Amino acid sequence: LSRGTHGDFGPRNAMPLFNLAWSPSYAWDGSQPRIRDQALAAWTNPIEMDAAPAAIVAQLSCDDALAEKFAAAFGSRVITAERVTLALEQYLLTLVAADSRFDRALRGAAELTAEEQRGFELFATEFDPARGRRGADCFHCHGGALFTDFGLKNNGLDLVSPDAGRAKLTVSATEAGKFKTPSLRNVALTAPYMHDGRFATLEEVVAHYDHGVQRAATLDPNLAKHPAAGLGLSSEDQRALVAFMRTLTEERLVDRSGTASRSVGAESGSATSALRYSSPSQ
Repeated sequence: LSRGTHGDFGPRNAMPLFNLAWSPSYAWDGSQPRIRDQALAAWTNPIEMDAAPAAIVAQLSCDDALAEKFAAAFGSRVITAERVTLALEQYLLTLVAADSRFDRALRGAAELTAEEQRGFELFATEFDPARGRRGADCFHCHGGALFTDFGLKNNGLDLVSPDAGRAKLTVSATEAGKFKTPSLRNVALTAPYMHDGRFATLEEVVAHYDHGVQRAATLDPNLAKHPAAGLGLSSEDQRALVAFMRTLTEERLVDRSGTASRSVGAESGSATSALRYSSPSQ
């Protein structure tokens, strides 16, 4: 879970930062319509930054060099909360992920291994034993170039979710336990997984969808159609799925030690890495 400015943990895991330009809303429950709204929510959240916008603006306004940068960007030295969040939004819109090894393979500039190719086949194949199809059904929620449909869904983590998810915002029982579908791009770099960070590895994630889905009342139909026993993928096929998902990694984001590059000074829950934007109670 994401740690806030006072050292407390929020109830949710940080979400990735890339390809935000295509998202219709932000936060795990889709509560923020724009990136600038998400940034402002992080400021004022008592767990995350616990800061008054006026206090932040007053502090930034004392920096002459920064005021000159605002003048260059906005036409005057005046620093406002609106301008700060707009600047943050403009920067975050530049973080685009579109050149993984999988992308290069699609262009014919790289090749997938046999195991990775098998994983891709499983990823993109319907689970329909009656027609002889025994895929992993991932593409319904994670299909397309962005590897997400941005939908809000209950993916069967719990019979009754301790976190109301979208229903916290809408107060609708039909949206209980529903959370935004995250992109699978760079998924090898964004552990832990799920809105509450309960899974440490991709292997655990695949195991959940294979045989761990709970039949919640609001379970997504694309999961509810599967038999109660699960998909029944072999251990080899589960490994192949993980191998494929690892091909979605932007290698420029990985340093020589093989871990995600960290952003400078990002120790609080508001930005734990170059890949994450934390809004723990959002």
